[in-house]
Amino acid sequence: MNHVAVAIVGGGPSGLTAATALAAQVDGEILVLEREARTGGIPRHSDHLGYGMRDLRRFITGPAYAGRLTAMASEAGAVLETEAMVTGWAGDRTLQITSPRGVRTVTADAVILATGARERPRPARLIPGDRPDGVYTTGQLQNLVHLHHGRVGERAVIVGAELVSWSAVLTLREAGCATAAMITGHRRAEAYAAFRVPGRLLMDGPVLTHSRLVAIHGKGRVRSVTVERTDTGERREIACDTVVFTGDWIPDHELARTAGLQMDRGTRGPVVDAALRTSKPGVFAVGNLCHPVDTADGAALDGRHVASAVAAWLRSGDEADISPAAAQIRTEAPLRWVAPQLVSSDGGLPARGDLLLWTDEYRRLPRLRATQDGRVLAVKRTPWPAAPGRIFRAPWSLVADADPKGGDITLSLA
Repeated sequence: MNHVAVAIVGGGPSGLTAATALAAQVDGEILVLEREARTGGIPRHSDHLGYGMRDLRRFITGPAYAGRLTAMASEAGAVLETEAMVTGWAGDRTLQITSPRGVRTVTADAVILATGARERPRPARLIPGDRPDGVYTTGQLQNLVHLHHGRVGERAVIVGAELVSWSAVLTLREAGCATAAMITGHRRAEAYAAFRVPGRLLMDGPVLTHSRLVAIHGKGRVRSVTVERTDTGERREIACDTVVFTGDWIPDHELARTAGLQMDRGTRGPVVDAALRTSKPGVFAVGNLCHPVDTADGAALDGRHVASAVAAWLRSGDEADISPAAAQIRTEAPLRWVAPQLVSSDGGLPARGDLLLWTDEYRRLPRLRATQDGRVLAVKRTPWPAAPGRIFRAPWSLVADADPKGGDITLSLA
């Protein structure tokens, strides 16, 4: 067994950025545990521009971004251990680790969970039909194309129209595979227009809105798919040899659950306050584990934000739980979830001063209302839309006047 000041589980953007920030503030070892052979997370195999704008003030490719964050953490003095799988807990802030170097236990004064999120594959979406080759998630596709330089098919159908879906279009194009169609159940593609408009120029087929995939056909290889209009029930068959399931994210929350953390039904990640503290003293959660799914640089800013709370915890050694002095934030439909979920007496402001929300309906100029114990806390309108399939940011000032010792806070679209 060995002891470190801070153990960070996950070497993606949020974990690496937290390590860089903490290495300059904390005496003692900052250990990053990454299960893959290299740190950097999803951007490692997302070989296109668009990374680093918010945190690094640069416009670079995913691999360059991952390399830059890795170098910054290493140069700051953090220890980056790869091929290290955290398999469970052996007590409070005590991690069980399995790696090619053996099995060991690490205790830490503070633990940061930065395990990220993953796309739901076909089995989790309960898509019937045959079970041929040629079915991927975006992550599997990018790993195959960008890291292993493997071949995919010639004609693909993409399920989903989120930001990551357009990333899949770019990857398919690089692999010489045309995009025959993109399918979304919403009335418009979910990604921002800045990505949708140029993305359409890279496609050889339409974006099918109000639609869902109902079957995949083919024995050895995908031959076609059946798509159904959700408003009319009309069905059509599209010839293709590749299907890519994109978006529909779920946090990698297994470690958080086995720790006994309070979990949020909406995000399916741990409940946190603005300082990213969980229900277990000394355990913090950052990035897309808390809000699936924000952009990589958005997750990285969570890592930068959590550093001050971790440093304060290490200085105080305070064993007080946050829950007695924290009011829960809840949402009403069509809002599905909010993060952070707690207003605590000493939590301060969240990263970038934002509440992050997810909506199931499009609203062009949404007007939000926050209430607590029958009192209207605030009503705010944002000049940007609330749209399905992407994070909707709202000002923290909506809940800033809430009583941490009061009842639940309710957020709704007025």
